[in-house]
Amino acid sequence: MPDAFRTFLATACSRSILTGAVRVALVVGSILNLINQGPRVYEGLAPSWPHVLLNFLVPFCVSTYSATRSLLRLNDAARPPI
Repeated sequence: MPDAFRTFLATACSRSILTGAVRVALVVGSILNLINQGPRVYEGLAPSWPHVLLNFLVPFCVSTYSATRSLLRLNDAARPPI
């Protein structure tokens, strides 16, 4: 496994990034589920559980990726040139 990938995974799995990603996923996922599943639930139908899961998973992944890339780029910019 290349060092860059290991660094990316280690950074992505850090507590601060995961905590932020979970918060974003809960807020954005809830809003998306209200928009996407609201009419079904209002009509008395069961929600589409795969879609419910995706409505939380996608914001989690996007938040994790963007926070990790941002932090790694910030660290690269702070590193003095060789």
